[in-house]
This record gives sequence, structure tokens and C-alpha cells, in this order.
Amino acid sequence: MGIKRGIAALTAVLVASSAALAGDGSVEKRLKDAPQPPKEFPLPIPYPVFPESDVADDYHGTKVPDVFRGLEGDATTDPLVADWVQGQNKLTNTILRRIPERETIRARLTKLWDYERYSAPSKQGKYYVFSKNSGLQPQSVLYVQDSLSSEPRVLLDPNNFSTDGTVALAGLSFTMDGSLVAYGTSSGGSDWVQWQFRDVATGKDLPDVLKWTKFTSPAWLPDNSGFYYGRFEAPKEGESKLQSLNKFQKLYFHKMGTEQAADVLVYERPDQPDWQFGAGVTEDGNYLIIGVSKGTDDKNMLLYQDLKTPGSKIETLIGDFSAEYSFIGNDGGVFYFKNNLRTPKARVIAIDTKNPAEENWKVVIPAAENVLQGVSLVNNQFVCSYLKDAATQVRIFDISGKPVRDVQFPTIGSAGGFGGLRTDTETFYSFTSFTYPPSTYRYDLTTGESTLLKQAKVEFNPSDYETRQVFYSSKDGTRVPMFITSKKGIKLDGTNPTLLYGYGGFNIPVTPAFSVANLGWMEMGGVYASANLRGGGEYGEEWHKAGTKLRKQNVFDDFISAAEYLISERYTSPEKLAIMGGSNGGLLVGAAMTQRPDLFAVAIPIVGVMDMLRFHKFTIGWAWKDDYGSSEDAEEFKAIYAYSPLHNLKDGVKYPATLVMTGDHDDRVVPGHSFKFAARLQQAHKGYAPVLCRIDVRAGHGAGKPTDKIIAEATDRIAFMVKYLGMKPTLPAVPPVAPSVPDGNK
Repeated sequence: MGIKRGIAALTAVLVASSAALAGDGSVEKRLKDAPQPPKEFPLPIPYPVFPESDVADDYHGTKVPDVFRGLEGDATTDPLVADWVQGQNKLTNTILRRIPERETIRARLTKLWDYERYSAPSKQGKYYVFSKNSGLQPQSVLYVQDSLSSEPRVLLDPNNFSTDGTVALAGLSFTMDGSLVAYGTSSGGSDWVQWQFRDVATGKDLPDVLKWTKFTSPAWLPDNSGFYYGRFEAPKEGESKLQSLNKFQKLYFHKMGTEQAADVLVYERPDQPDWQFGAGVTEDGNYLIIGVSKGTDDKNMLLYQDLKTPGSKIETLIGDFSAEYSFIGNDGGVFYFKNNLRTPKARVIAIDTKNPAEENWKVVIPAAENVLQGVSLVNNQFVCSYLKDAATQVRIFDISGKPVRDVQFPTIGSAGGFGGLRTDTETFYSFTSFTYPPSTYRYDLTTGESTLLKQAKVEFNPSDYETRQVFYSSKDGTRVPMFITSKKGIKLDGTNPTLLYGYGGFNIPVTPAFSVANLGWMEMGGVYASANLRGGGEYGEEWHKAGTKLRKQNVFDDFISAAEYLISERYTSPEKLAIMGGSNGGLLVGAAMTQRPDLFAVAIPIVGVMDMLRFHKFTIGWAWKDDYGSSEDAEEFKAIYAYSPLHNLKDGVKYPATLVMTGDHDDRVVPGHSFKFAARLQQAHKGYAPVLCRIDVRAGHGAGKPTDKIIAEATDRIAFMVKYLGMKPTLPAVPPVAPSVPDGNK
């Protein structure tokens, strides 16, 4: 998890090398001589003040003060925190409103965003289902068709869920015959999901309602009589539903037409509060499959129950957390899994439940050179999705594991979908890349032919842009890939404003994807770089583990080295370089800017994990110990404390211009992380550039955010970069519109 070994010496070396690459003289002299932004406020900027506390915690003999502990309070219920939020938003909006280009940027982004976009269809029984947004609708609408050529009709319109567009569709689960759909809704971006049920033919809701669920999806019985799902207990009186710990999940069966209170408890482990249960029913309806996890690591136990025999007990197939066992399908009692036991890049195996010992396992599809990301079983074929240097490859195998063909894509990019039943002969997928707007396809599994269904029509010319994939060396010599996208023909003279993005965690790969916000940025002359850091899922479990716990510092080194590569190759310079990341990527930005404040001009941490000593004390944060370790462990504490963004801010340091972004309803990474970091950074920072905290109200971690909020957020990010990277983009004049940051906490 990022040990502090040699940091001082390393910093001196890297500072010197950066100065040599960017020009003559030291970093200190170069920053001193650089043009300073106008003093729009007297220094220090009049930041809202929050009462400091004298709280200090003892971690294995080390006393750590937490002067802004009070900012962990729930902004939706705590008046003191709410007042601070209101003050921060007023200040943020005042400063952003003075950026001349802001409203022109908003107008251009709004125009770019106004295009029809579709999800790939899915086959649900006799129906085809897809979502569509006409352009600026707050939420996408779910449609159903009797055939691909028939007229679609609305099945669910989330824009009718609320007047402000902040109640979003958060999950779907169709019965196998497609006649019923369970749909989950989330309010204000919260992870809490309420489930309701709709008859697909009539469009009418059934009376059943489920509450207090997270991280679950109904698993229907084949006869539609009921389903399995996981739920938590409701928060106790006085507990914040946005902050209370999510533990002791239980697996229930709900019989349709009954109250939730009558649901039957199927499985629980009161002795294991961290265990979570994911349920599935096999296509033949004969088995209940229960995946048991206890964190974010891709390792799980596997239980099953024979549904053919009423009252049969739940059996253990895999009884430890040694590897990933992702259920794919079955032939009777033979189960197929994607598995990475002693195979970091994963494979497909078959386990006979009658002879489940490992020596009897059959390897159906061996591990390949590239990491296996996902597998579906459609048309009696395994459809396997791989990553090759962070881009999608899809290969098809027959049921015996013999290769059939590869799916051909238009360019290097990302493809998703490929679901369906084993009896289906068709499947559907979407494809996108940095300059390739999302397109949807039907794929004939018999002939191997892809047919374009919908292609997004965005107002830009893709041929004006280019994407390069480069490989650079990290601090320890590790070869790391990075995509760089920009207008064609940019001069490599060190003057290009550049946005560097990264994530680097939880085995999640960052793959090429189209973004309207990034397009708007590049239209103005910006360069967009996306680094594929260790900790992610680009190269399998070894790549993931190389960026976790005691090795988390590798992720930050990879990111800092990406910045140095962009500078050394003359794409940009420290005065023209911005960094951005969200969630775990917010942690990344916080760590990078505190370790190398000289290297960046702008930092934008979004919903970041900033207090690494206390993340496990809120909602689902305890599950992240798999990646981060825990301050409760003495050795891991030393590593975490060495990079925790909140705890590595130093008084009197000139940090980058910083825009901290979060939402007051975020119950994934609670906003207290961003609040405390912003307050401490405002206190510590020395310099003209501001430290702003933008708190979106009625918004959470990001999922389900309505289009207008997405545009407003992107507008402010880009305007902030335009201002504090010293850009002078040529933009048409537009009339002013309403502020994008709410002035209050309403």
C-alpha cells in the first residue's frame, strides 16, 4: 500500500528531472517566474470556516489529529455541515461565474450532448428491450419491441419518477419468459434501491415492493412465482441511512403477491457480518447458485441448492476465498465457471458437482496471453471477452472449448454486451472508442456477421482527431500503457493544455470510451490522456495485486510517471497539466498532488477516498480493505498513512488549483472524505490559485445523475481548467444561463 521508502530522495530526483525536461532552471524558479493569475480575491481567499476539534486517534502508538472530524456529519441532516456546504457552494459558484468562457462552454457541451443515444438491445423472452435518450432527457427511457423492426413502446420512463430527475432507474431483472420485469429505483444517487414490478405486456405495476436493498438483483424462478434477493436491515433509529455500515446481508425468497415482511430467509451467516450473497437460478431452473463474497476482491465461495428436490439443503461447492468462481452455465450437475485459481489471467473450467475435488476439474478454455474479462454461454457457445493492452477482443468457442472465430470490431476500442440464453442464436453488443461514438450491433452467432443497428450522430468529425497508445516506464521500470487523444497535428512543444486521467484500483480496467466532455475539451485544443495503472484489471490479477495494500504506492508512481512522460515528450508542461479521477481515482489525484504538487497546475479529485485511516467506518467502505488494507493493521497503517491525501497536506505548500467535487447523497464514498480534504487543503495551501469544493445536492456517487447535472459538472470542470491552465480558446458568444452550482443546500 505505498510505503514511504525513499520518497524524499525520489522527489528530489524527479523534481530535478522535470525541471530539465521543461526548461532551464529549477522548478522553484520556473514557478516563481511563471505568470500569476489575477488576484480576484484578497489573500487568503475567504474560505468558509468550520469549527476545529481537538480529536486525535492513536494508531499503534502514533497520535493522528483529526481537526475536521465534524465534517463527517451527514450534510442532509446536520445543520453545521449543511451551512458549511452552502458556504462552499456560494464561494465556488462566485469564482466559477467569473470565468468568461464558462457559459460558452456550457452552451457547446449542451449542443454536443443533444444526440440520440441507445443501449444495445437485449432479448427478454419474446421481447427486445433497449434504452434510449433523445438527447437532453434527464434519464434514459426503457423501450420494448415485439421484433427488431416493430414500433417500440415505452416500458419504463424514469423521467416520471420525480420532478427533478434525481430518481433514477438502478437495476432491471426480467423473468426468463420476459413477461415480468423487476425494476429498481435510486433516489438522489444513493446506493439504496427500492424494487417494484411491472407486467411487460400491459405496462402496469404489480403491488409488490421491496426496500432496503443494495448490491443485489432479483433471481427469478422459471415459473415467475418468486425470486431470490439479498437485503440489509433497515438503519436503526437515529442512524443516517447515508452513512451507517452495510453489514449482515441476508438472502431471502420473495413470493409474488405477498408483503416483504413475509419473505422467507434462505441463507444468513450471523457469524460473518462481512459476507455478502449474490443469487442466481440456472437456465434449466434446477439449481440456485449462491456466490459468497466478503469484500471487493474477485474471490468468492460458491454454494448451491437443488431446486428439483423441495427442502434440499444448501451445499458448499467452493468453501474458501482462494479465487474467483464466476458462474457461466451448466449441463445438469456440471457447472461452468470463469476461474483464476493459480491462473491470473483466468480460464473456463467445468466442475462436476458429483465429483467436485480439484483434481477432477476440467479445463474447457485454458488461460490465454490476454486477460479473460467475461464469459457468456449463448447459442451453446462460450463468448469470451478479453483485454489486449486495455482494448476489447472477443473470441467464440464451442461447448468443448474449440475456437470458432473472433468478433471483428471497427477499430481499437471497448465492446460490451454479448448476453442471452443458451438457446439464442443472436446476441447484441455496443462498441465505442475515444473518437468513436457508441454504436450498437446485432451479432449472428451462426454466421459470425455483425449488423449495425444504431450509431450515435454527434456533431463532430472523428477524422479531425487521433488516438495514440504509448508505453512508458514507471519508477520501478514497469511498462505501463497510456492512450493519448487529441486533434491531429498538434505541436509537441510543451504548450498543450493536457488532462491526465487515471483510476488504478479494484481490478477495474480503464478502456477506450467516448465522452462528450472530453470531446468538448479537445475541441478547445486540449489533450486527453488516460493511463492504465497497476491496481486495475488491464492485465489480470498480478497487475491488480501490484497496486494494492503495501504496494499501493505503485499506482501513484505509475500516474506520476505518466505525467513526466507527457512532459518529457513535449505534449505539455507542469503549467499546462491537469489531473482528474473519481472515487478510487479521486484518491489517486489526492495522493499525486500531495506527493508532487510541483508537477500539476490543476487537480480535480471527484468523490475521492481521502481519509485512508477511517474509510472503513462508513457504509460499504469496510469492503475496500481488500485493495487498501486497513489502519487497524500496524504494518498497513504505516503504508496508508504515508500516502493518505488528508494526512499528507503540509502548511505553506503551493498546491495546484484544486476543484474538489462530491455529492451530498453519496453513500458509497461518503462526502466527509471530500469535505475534510477540502477544508484542510484550504487551510494549508499557499498561492493565488483557489481551492474550491463543489458539492452537488441531491446527487450521489455518480450513478443515475440526470443529464443537466452531468452537463453542469462537466462545464465547471472544463471552465476551471481553462482558467487555471491559462487557456485562451476561441469560442462563440452565447447568452448567459443560470448558475450550475446551487447557491444553497436546497
